[in-house]
Amino acid sequence: MTLRRLFGQFQDQVHGILRIVAGYAFMLHGAQKLLGILGADGPVEYVSRMGLAGLIELGAGALIMVGLFTGLAAFIASGEMAVAYLMAHVGAAGGLLTPITNRGEPAVLYCFIFLFIATAGSGAFSLDRVLSRGKAS
Repeated sequence: MTLRRLFGQFQDQVHGILRIVAGYAFMLHGAQKLLGILGADGPVEYVSRMGLAGLIELGAGALIMVGLFTGLAAFIASGEMAVAYLMAHVGAAGGLLTPITNRGEPAVLYCFIFLFIATAGSGAFSLDRVLSRGKAS
């Protein structure tokens, strides 16, 4: 028996859990920037690139976590992480294809996790799914 066959029945639930965990972690990055908590030196200036990043991370992370407007929120979050990787990691340290050396691994992973969520949908345990069932009735 293959692992796919054994665990495939749980794909939708694992997809939903991935969305919840990734959204929560992303939201914490935004809270760190905007509120100056969780080990931050202080809040960033709200009217700045870092302030905009924090707003996207906090807002999109919360929407992704609860699964509301998931596709749009995940697409915006994915784009923010692509820009962050290119500007803050490749632009500062170089090495487009070596995120381990430019410390951009989290940005790359968030970018592609959110791109997957944007294209695959919200999965189980989402408000999007609950609301779409209400419209079908």
